[in-house]
Amino acid sequence: MIDLIIKALWLMFPAYIPNPFAAIFGGGKPIDGGRFLKDGRRIIGDGKTYMGFFSGVFFGVLAGSIQIWLNSNGFEILGIDVPAFGQNYTYALKVVFALSCGSLLGDMFKSFFKRRMNLKRGAPLPCVDQLDFVVGSWVFTYLISPEWFVNNFAPNVMIIVLIITPLLHLATNIIGYFIGVKKEPW
Repeated sequence: MIDLIIKALWLMFPAYIPNPFAAIFGGGKPIDGGRFLKDGRRIIGDGKTYMGFFSGVFFGVLAGSIQIWLNSNGFEILGIDVPAFGQNYTYALKVVFALSCGSLLGDMFKSFFKRRMNLKRGAPLPCVDQLDFVVGSWVFTYLISPEWFVNNFAPNVMIIVLIITPLLHLATNIIGYFIGVKKEPW
């Protein structure tokens, strides 16, 4: 069981990193440019900015690049081989980029629907808030590299990700709240 947990965390690391770094380094011009849809609500809101998006993707790809380097040097955790991101560096970087970028796109997609539901920025949407970036990273990665995705995200790994992620999400949000990066602890 521990090997599945390590594998799940290792595979998801490039997707886990972007959101906290987007919150830390975000700010500035919102991606939706302050525009509203015909329903009178913002497209995605002030919380999704260009600076946050690019910072999040940068740090996700940086973390994934470190993992790629560790993979190429036979890195193990507790004697367990960790999965590689691809056959060569360019391919692996493409997978890491898809995980990182998809994570933030999933979060933006959720924000779009929260605005349609008339939920304000920061309003809780249980389960969706904790798993939006997981679904986004999985969809984007599957579109970029379906064979790699199917070979690495077996159903048992996906179930572990779906169980562990809400706990990690809550813990990082509470930390972000106490250090002043987030306005809500959820």
